Amino acid sequence: MERSGSRQDASHRDAATTVFFLALALGALWFVCCRHLSEEWRFNEQYSYGWFVPFFVAYLFWLRWEDQPSPEVRGQKSEIRKWVAVLLIVCAAVILLPLRVFEVASSDYRPLSWLHAFAVVTITLSIIYLIGGRSWLRHFAFPVLFFLTAVPWVTAIEAPVIEGLMRSVAAIAAEVLAMFGIPAQAEGNLMRLPSGLVGVNEACSGVRSLQTSIMIGLLFGELKRLSLWQRIFLVVAGVGIALFANFLRVLFLVSMASRAHDVSVVNKWHDLAGYGILVLVFIGTMAIAWRLGRRRSEVRHQRSEIRSQRSDGNASSSQLPAPSSRLTSALRAPRSLLHVGILLFIWLVLVEIGVEVWYRMHERTTIATPAWSVRWPEDAPGYREIKTDERVRELLRFDSAHEALWRSPNLAETNYMFFFRWNPGSGTILRARAHRPDICLPSAGWKQLGTDRVESFRISPGRSLEFRCFTFGHIESKETPVRAHAYYCLHEDRVHAAEKDRQDLYSNWDLADRWRVVKDGIRNLGQQVLEVIILAPAGVDEKVIDQKFQEMLPALIAPEHAETLKH
Repeated sequence: MERSGSRQDASHRDAATTVFFLALALGALWFVCCRHLSEEWRFNEQYSYGWFVPFFVAYLFWLRWEDQPSPEVRGQKSEIRKWVAVLLIVCAAVILLPLRVFEVASSDYRPLSWLHAFAVVTITLSIIYLIGGRSWLRHFAFPVLFFLTAVPWVTAIEAPVIEGLMRSVAAIAAEVLAMFGIPAQAEGNLMRLPSGLVGVNEACSGVRSLQTSIMIGLLFGELKRLSLWQRIFLVVAGVGIALFANFLRVLFLVSMASRAHDVSVVNKWHDLAGYGILVLVFIGTMAIAWRLGRRRSEVRHQRSEIRSQRSDGNASSSQLPAPSSRLTSALRAPRSLLHVGILLFIWLVLVEIGVEVWYRMHERTTIATPAWSVRWPEDAPGYREIKTDERVRELLRFDSAHEALWRSPNLAETNYMFFFRWNPGSGTILRARAHRPDICLPSAGWKQLGTDRVESFRISPGRSLEFRCFTFGHIESKETPVRAHAYYCLHEDRVHAAEKDRQDLYSNWDLADRWRVVKDGIRNLGQQVLEVIILAPAGVDEKVIDQKFQEMLPALIAPEHAETLKH
């Protein structure tokens, strides 16, 4: 009896050790994945719900844990499947090494996020299968797969869907508004009113609650344990509620802008209407799920009563093992689970160390550049700060930004200045490099005239900054031609010695640029962009504008980084 008791204690200790290392490995696995996705959750409003998804996953898993089935009795076929599961774990874990190297330099590349999420899900489900077999795999699959709702859609799929829905809602809303005597005309993603244009992405961004409605539908379907077809119906109903609520939002915002004869009114009610959509989707989906789950819960209650009556008549079936004892018994047999947990955790640690070593090895040749900050001409005539558009923030993902405009003393020119800052380690280096006047201004109706040039402008005695200079003409300015003279400066806190004077590298977001920054071990070590645009009559010579820019620049730049941008 003493030997039997000691063996049982040793078995419990082995099971507890296995649980500890498996939890450690899975915790590290999920933490790294969530940390990577958190950048998208932080900057992209339509995926901000992603912060809650990991907690929903844990809660749904806990609910499933309460009625977990007994572990599968292992046979010859299960041994073969066990080795298949181990092979999947090995393959998914090996993929994590190159994947993490790419993610550090191209954290915004969405296919990498999906590959990372699938690797995490594959490893988790494989470990669940090794513990409890097919019965556990089927039982716990949904909570694990539910995490995929927090992964941003690939742009090639998301953009056509969102744009198509925006155009459809705008066209229908324009017809309805016309019936009520409001002269609104849909022009693609714009709603034209007599007082101006209302961007459908502003008045109609509730379409972007599409992903949120899908997540809510799947969540309530699992909480009510609905059947497959009921869950599909619930998700479709949630999407329908989101689209209808967005349609009402467009009617409300455009009618308010029309009544006030001012399209800027949209900004006042924009956020409130957006929150209203989420509340309506949540309440509507919950009501439908409650209705669908009511009948199903009654059937489930009847079945539980039948099982309870049967267990009362059978003494052996009334003594079912507790969930904790089921896990302990499941972990006793396959000793390899302990090795899987230990090796997986060690590998994950080595992956993170290897990624850090790769980039630090390439950063040994970097050179620190003299820091500078911006002084804003708040005393200049007509000085006014400009609110940074949310779409710009979502696109560039900067850590801080400030925009302003003012008039020159002679009132002949209007000056715009933009300053964006990316702190070290925040996002990819490509975001700042791709924010250039030749990319941004053409989308606002400006056409580049001639080629750009690189000029050096003095900011203090013995200190200069290099700017790329552009000249643009407005397509619609025929009677009074205006030229936009843009001066663009990209500053990096540290640069590679071989690329110190190169300004043509990594200016795009294509695969070639992404591969190059990974191959050369270039990540964001701190960046900032200063862009000054001077609007002047078309007859003013470029050299005159350059001279005026040189005169104003020393007052705009603080060579020492003594001031911290507070905006």
